[in-house]
Amino acid sequence: MSLRRRTVEVLVAAGLLGAALAPPATAAGHGPGPSVPLRVATYNIHAGAGMDNVFDLDRQVAALRALDADVIGLQEVDVRWGDRSEWRDLAAELGRRLRMHVSFAPIYSLDPVAPGDPRREFGVAVLSRYRIVSAENHDLTRLSTQDPNPVPAPAPGFGEVVLKVRGLPVHVYATHLDYRADPSVRVAQVADTRRIMAEDQRAERRPVRQILLGDFNAPPTAPELAPLWKELTDIEPGGPTYPAQDPVQRIDYVAVSKDTVRVRGAAVAETLASDHRPVVADLLLRR
Repeated sequence: MSLRRRTVEVLVAAGLLGAALAPPATAAGHGPGPSVPLRVATYNIHAGAGMDNVFDLDRQVAALRALDADVIGLQEVDVRWGDRSEWRDLAAELGRRLRMHVSFAPIYSLDPVAPGDPRREFGVAVLSRYRIVSAENHDLTRLSTQDPNPVPAPAPGFGEVVLKVRGLPVHVYATHLDYRADPSVRVAQVADTRRIMAEDQRAERRPVRQILLGDFNAPPTAPELAPLWKELTDIEPGGPTYPAQDPVQRIDYVAVSKDTVRVRGAAVAETLASDHRPVVADLLLRR
């Protein structure tokens, strides 16, 4: 059975055919045309653990492979972080097993437990079937979970990669916004996000195709997210994403620049490989 057919069957079984409406970019024709297809996804992988809190990277690899996405933004990615993920480099391992390029942007980079061991890191990542031309780890305002007395301050973990998709430059951003009930840190993070993405727009002498993938930890109607929708289209995938079992809210997003990226379809994939469900979307990149 082909990978494409398996992907469609997974989505049909969940009643979520939206993500299978368009062929992935790698299966499309290569002749000239007005736009270029691209399938993207976002997934909070819960440091490799499923809804049952059992670490099982094989299960997550299968869930990611079934999405058949060209580009995937990941959140809660451990790199030699600790026992919970068996001290493994999840970013590199997922990239290798899915045969995708990978860019990891740590939020935290801590000294190792023993001298000479790798640093303990946790953050976000981008997986891509297309070669990564450049990558950057931007600062956002954060309230550290590693500091016993944190105050909001700039810290890394807003990952950006530039891809060339059949000749078109595409900026992809992976993010994970603050989880606390008080929205004040998210307000600052949204402002930082808009500033960084606007700087990329100004730096280019041609239209910029921008895709923001992430766990925003807030519903689409949250006031702190409203500024994002001035420049970006929030892709509605047709269902909630959290928690993975019996989800009640949508906090995981694919958002795209309004003038340079169109949406063909989107869906929430049904899986318990994490405590979130992934969102997958079929896009058309304008030339």
